[in-house]
Amino acid sequence: MTDELNRRSEKVWLPPGSLVHVGQKRSQTTKVKVIAYSETEVKEEAIDSIEEIHSYREAAETTWVMVEGLGEIEPIRKLGIEFGLDHLVLEDILATDQRPKTETYGDYTYIVLKIVHYDAQAKSIDLEQVSLILGPDYLISILEKKDDVFDPILAWIGDDKGSIRKMGTSYLGYALIDAIIDHYFAALEQLGEEIERLEEELVTNPTNATLQLIHKLKRTMIRLRKSIWPLREVVSRLERREPLEPATEANHRYLRDIYDHTIRVMDTVETSRDLLSGMLDMYLSSVSNRMNDIMKILTVISTIFIPLSVLSGIYGMNFRFMPELEYPLGYPTLMLSMVIIGVIMLIFFRRKKWV
Repeated sequence: MTDELNRRSEKVWLPPGSLVHVGQKRSQTTKVKVIAYSETEVKEEAIDSIEEIHSYREAAETTWVMVEGLGEIEPIRKLGIEFGLDHLVLEDILATDQRPKTETYGDYTYIVLKIVHYDAQAKSIDLEQVSLILGPDYLISILEKKDDVFDPILAWIGDDKGSIRKMGTSYLGYALIDAIIDHYFAALEQLGEEIERLEEELVTNPTNATLQLIHKLKRTMIRLRKSIWPLREVVSRLERREPLEPATEANHRYLRDIYDHTIRVMDTVETSRDLLSGMLDMYLSSVSNRMNDIMKILTVISTIFIPLSVLSGIYGMNFRFMPELEYPLGYPTLMLSMVIIGVIMLIFFRRKKWV
C-alpha cells in the first residue's frame, strides 16, 4: 500500500490527464506492431511511427494495434491523437496500478485487465496491467512489456483458424479477454500443486519454513482475489451492454462463456484461500502432536532414571571398595564419558528433529 501511494505522489499538483507513468517500469522502450486483416488477407508489421497506422486502417476491415512497453510517453500521446482517445484514458493507460474496469467513451470502450504470471521459484505471482481499447474497426492492446499471452491469437489470425477473421473487433476483444483469463487458470493450477505439496509436508514434517510458505501463499491469494473480483464486474457489464455493435446471440454466447470462466477462477481462488486458512490450524495441530510425542519419549527416559537418581542420591559415592577411585585416569575418563553421552544425546535429538 505504501509503495502504491509513493508512486501516486509523482502526480501531485499535476492537472487531470497529465501523462506520467505510474508504477513499476517493466520496459524502457515502447514497440508498436500493427495486424491488419480481413477475411482474405493478413498484414502484420512493426512500425516506427504512429502516423503509419492510418494507412493500415484504410486498407483493412479490422486493425489490431499491439503496443508493448510503457517506457516512452510520446507514442502513447500520439496514439491518443490518431484514434481520438480521451486524455483520461491515456492517463489510465500509464497508471499501471489500476483495478480491472470498463468504461465507454462515445464509439469506443476502454477495458483494464490484469495478466497473471506465477513464479514457481519465488512462490509468488506477477500482475501485469493490460489495456484494451475496442473501436468500431480497430482494437488497441497495450502491455507493460513484451509478453507471449496473445501469441496463440496471432497464430489463429495468421492461419485463419475459426471465425476470428470474420467476426470483427468485438470477437477479437473477447478472444484477448479469454486468453487473459486462461492465464489465471494456468497460475492457479501451479498454485494448487504447491498447496497439495504443502499439505503433505504439514502431515509428515511441518517446519518454520512451512509456516512462512503458508503465509506467503495467503498473500498471493489475496492479490489474486483483488484482481479477480473486479474482473467479474467487467465481464458482466460487457454482457449486459454490447458496446460496439448490435447485440447478437453469438456475441452474448461468447461473453457468457467468459463470465463462466471468471466465476470458476473466483471459486478456485476462494477454495484455495480456505485451504490455506485451514492449513494454519493443521500446522498448529501437527506441531502440538509432535511436541506430545517428544514429551512422551522424554517422560519415559526421565521415569527410568528417577529411581536410579534416588538410589545414587541415598548412597552417593560412600562405598569402601570403589576400584575407579584408585585409577590415575578415573577422573578424566568420567569427564570424557559425560561429554560423549551429551554429544550422543544431542545427535539423537537432532536426527529426531527435536532441536
